[in-house]
Amino acid sequence: MLWRSALCWMNDRAIADNKTVAFERASFMQTSDRLTNLTQNLTFPNRTATVSRKTGETDVQVTLNLDGTGQCTANTGIPFLNHMLHQISSHGLIDLNVQATGDIEIDDHHTNEDVGITLGMALAKALGDRKGIVRFGHFIAPLDEALIQVALDFSGRPHLSYGLEIPTQRVGTYDTQLVREFFVAIVNHSQMTLHIRQLDGINSHHIIEATFKALARSLRMAAEIDPRRAHTIPSSKGVL
Repeated sequence: MLWRSALCWMNDRAIADNKTVAFERASFMQTSDRLTNLTQNLTFPNRTATVSRKTGETDVQVTLNLDGTGQCTANTGIPFLNHMLHQISSHGLIDLNVQATGDIEIDDHHTNEDVGITLGMALAKALGDRKGIVRFGHFIAPLDEALIQVALDFSGRPHLSYGLEIPTQRVGTYDTQLVREFFVAIVNHSQMTLHIRQLDGINSHHIIEATFKALARSLRMAAEIDPRRAHTIPSSKGVL
């Protein structure tokens, strides 16, 4: 009797195991097929843009690829701004080429602002109608003692909430007042909502660089394609 009971138990266990394996295989196939179909159905144009802007004060050209690998060339005549543009490219995985000349013999203000304007215009152009994007992005970036929070929304409504408290007037030769001016320019011309919060920090260089790194990661998140949205506008209104 005991051996019969044991045999029955083993048979029942084998049947249950086979059902489990069959279910897992079916689930995997369904998930795999669904993901494959989503990937195959998602075809997007190249998200690249080139924008040139020339005024009596500056001449700026920006070329970018939102789906790049972080390759950057930045020649603005402002070394610290070049360094920050490299942060956007590297951490946002945006291929970026920025060429600018301006009246830096006066000061860096016009060139700094116009680079921000032209970069914002290029972002807007590359995003197009913004179909399929995640839309929202956020990141908290530490850099030694500095800790910066950035949240953004490609909302179509320009807004900047700026919470940096930079303790020194200059980093190298760069006027730290120009940080806010850069963000005003990029926000207005990319039509994004951008919130910047300084959670900690006493070193001006660290505070600014952490901000640009957090911006880059937020841009990357917001501009990513959401496979569940496919080719739809990420808004209940149907337009951004």
